[in-house]
Amino acid sequence: MLRSVEITAELTNPPRDEDFHNLHWQKKVQLSLDCFICGRTRRTTTFEGGQEHALCSGDEEYPGHPTAGRIAAFDVTTERHRTTLRAVVDYWWAPFHDAKRDRASTALTRAPWVRLHLGYHCPQAGRSGAFSTQTNMVRPVPDACSHCARPLATSERAPALRLLT
Repeated sequence: MLRSVEITAELTNPPRDEDFHNLHWQKKVQLSLDCFICGRTRRTTTFEGGQEHALCSGDEEYPGHPTAGRIAAFDVTTERHRTTLRAVVDYWWAPFHDAKRDRASTALTRAPWVRLHLGYHCPQAGRSGAFSTQTNMVRPVPDACSHCARPLATSERAPALRLLT
């Protein structure tokens, strides 16, 4: 069955000034899913923009492997002091029983988790950097440039996940 998950996230940005760091969402999403290929629940699945398949982290028996999934939509809205991401991830799912954990799979794993990646360019150092935000962090989470320590963004609310189909 084809399933779709909508992921939304919002960051508060400091006012733009001469030290603008060109903060941007990267088209990379890591999502916990139940994988019918390796038959394991709660696997970290990595989706990259433009890729025709995703990668499941697997386990000892089935190390990381391709799985059916892709980023179907990736929309960014930037307002005065806020940047918002809306992504839709499509993936194939079929019911199975995880024998190792003795639990049935679900279309969106029992404890959904997502990590979203961001990039920036430091004008002072002339170098790029990256950071991420994810659902299981204690909020608020401020992030700063790893080169000059200027504030980049604050995550005040956890990214939201919603099963569409």
